[in-house]
Formats: sequence, structure tokens, C-alpha cells
Amino acid sequence: MPDREEEDAILFQAKTRRKRRIARHSRRFSFVFYEAIYGPLVFVKAVYRQLIILLAMFLAGAAVFANYDRLNPIDAFLASVSTITTIGLYVPHNGNFTQMSRSEAVLLILLIIISVGAGASILQNTVNTVVNGELRREATTKKLVSRLKDHVIVVGYSHLGRYVVEKLNEMEFDNVIITRDRGVYDEILAKDKLAVLEHDNRTMEVLKEAGIEKASLVIVAHSEDSDNMLFILAARKLRPDIRIVSVVHNDALIDAAKNAGADTVIPSSVTVGHLLALSAVTEDLVGVVFSEKIGTKEIAEFSVFKSSPLIGKGLQAVSEIAVLIGVIRNGEVIKNIFDPNFKIQENDTLLVFGDPAKLEVLEEEARAT
Repeated sequence: MPDREEEDAILFQAKTRRKRRIARHSRRFSFVFYEAIYGPLVFVKAVYRQLIILLAMFLAGAAVFANYDRLNPIDAFLASVSTITTIGLYVPHNGNFTQMSRSEAVLLILLIIISVGAGASILQNTVNTVVNGELRREATTKKLVSRLKDHVIVVGYSHLGRYVVEKLNEMEFDNVIITRDRGVYDEILAKDKLAVLEHDNRTMEVLKEAGIEKASLVIVAHSEDSDNMLFILAARKLRPDIRIVSVVHNDALIDAAKNAGADTVIPSSVTVGHLLALSAVTEDLVGVVFSEKIGTKEIAEFSVFKSSPLIGKGLQAVSEIAVLIGVIRNGEVIKNIFDPNFKIQENDTLLVFGDPAKLEVLEEEARAT
């Protein structure tokens, strides 16, 4: 690639990541902003039934005082509020309860008991709303998820999903996490991350809550393969066009996951097993490529020692053994490795791609003494 085109590509990637970073910072600010807005609304939502009961008791008390004590509507309502809240601005019959009719006394007793219960419930919900903040955060999350576009949905967090989310955050990708663990859910929301809580038999609903209509990718990373299959099927049904990447823990289920609708299936046991085995073959392993077409290939990096026979040779000497994908010299990536005049030097670091057995041969040549 010409230098100008490479610079343009790097600049474009930098701009894209900067836009993502700005969007994520904006979302964090929005999280705080919406929490402030939804705090009062969530409180009202949590206690509106009790408030209605309490208002009904005030009105009923006003009717009692208007009927039995012959007070006008405003005075009757004030007397009702004063009595039920125990403020005591109005005392029927100057505190002489023996002069109060039995029916009035019974009605007031019932009103006070019901009102005290409603008031206690309001107090409890108020404490829960303030201390817990759960309803407020849930409302905030729903609002912010509705604003997302081209985000990534990560299903499962306590297993592989946690590391998937960490990498997505590092790359500045917006993501919504689906978890069934209430403790994990609270932990995520406490960090101003977006999450939705999965309940039994709510696979379709929870994907909708996570904004699958506008998402760009679904990563399924549950610890149970059965759960992974359910989410693959649900996601494919809701969005036939969306890309789905899934992990399977039993490699016998690779074809089943693909038939269910996954575009890419990564077998965790095979992946880790190959990685560990290849580490025994090559000391300088930096990555593994799994492909159905070319099999398992390794990416490794080798430092060229002073006595290596590769020194002074060009690309062809390496390409006979493996594919050279890059050379690092003095801390910088060399751009002209395909130049016929390019020669390998001492202390160069070679990034190569190929079969593990052949890379072992190349490693020996690079370190030959």
C-alpha cells in the first residue's frame, strides 16, 4: 500500500475511534443526566398506588368531617389531612371523643389505619428508591439503549462475556450486556454500563430490550451451550440480517450452532487446547488463526540474532517457510518489506504466519548460533 493511502487509512481509523470515544463519553454524561430526570419519575412510579390510596383517604376524611362536623369543603379537607397525618391542627369536638358519634369514630379509625399503612409503604419505597437506585438505573438504561445504533449485544457476562466487554470498551464500541445474575447486573449498572436483566423464558423480550433492532452484532457467550443455542435462534428470528458470533463449549455442537443461525462459531475448548499445544511448539506464539479452509495456523514473532543465517536475506528466504506479515525494526514497522532491495538485519523482529511445525524451523534459523 502506498504511504499516502496507508496514512489516509490510519487517519480514518483514528477519526472513527475518536467519534466512538466522544459518543461513549456523551453516553456517560447522559447516564448521569437521565438518572437525575428519572429519579422523581421512578419514585412516583414506585409509589403511585399508595399515593392514590392516601389521596382517597384524605377525600374520604373530608367527607366524614363535612357530614358529621358540618365543615365547609376546604376546612373539611384540611381537617382530614391534619388528622390523618397526625399534625393535629383540627381536633373534632375539642378532643372530647365521647361527643363523637360511633359511626364517625369508626370511619376515622379505618381511615387512619389505612392511611398509616399507605404512608409506611411510601416510606419504605422511598428508602429503597434512594438507597438502591435500581428502578432509576433501569429506567435510565432503557432510555439510553433506545438511543444506541450499531452497538454490540453481549449475551452472558460472568464467563467469557466479561472479557469480550473489556475489549469492546477498549476499542470504544458501544455495547449492551445481557445477564441473568442480579448481582452482576447491579455491578454493571453501578459502573454506568448498559445492561438488561435476563429472566427465564424471556429470550426474545430481552434481546428487544437490548436494542437488537438497531444493533450491528450479537456475541453469544453464555457459560451453557443450551442457553447459547436459544439466543442464536432468537436473535436470528428477530434480525435475519444481523451478524451473530457464538462460542460453544462442546465442539460437537459447532454445526448445530451454525444451523441455528450463527455466522461464526468459536469452540472454546478447541481454541484453548490448540493455543496451549502450540505454545509448547513455539516459544514466540502471539496468535492463532482458526479457519475451516486452511486449518489451524499460528502467528509468531521472532527476533533475529547476530549469528542468524537470515541476516542479509530478503523476503523470499522467509516465504519459503512461512508467510512474512511484518518486520519491526527499531520499534517501528517496516513498510517496504516487499521491496526487492529489502534485507533482514540483526535485531529485526519478524511477524510470520504459517504451520506450527514450519514456524519452529524458522524460529531455529532466526536464533541460530
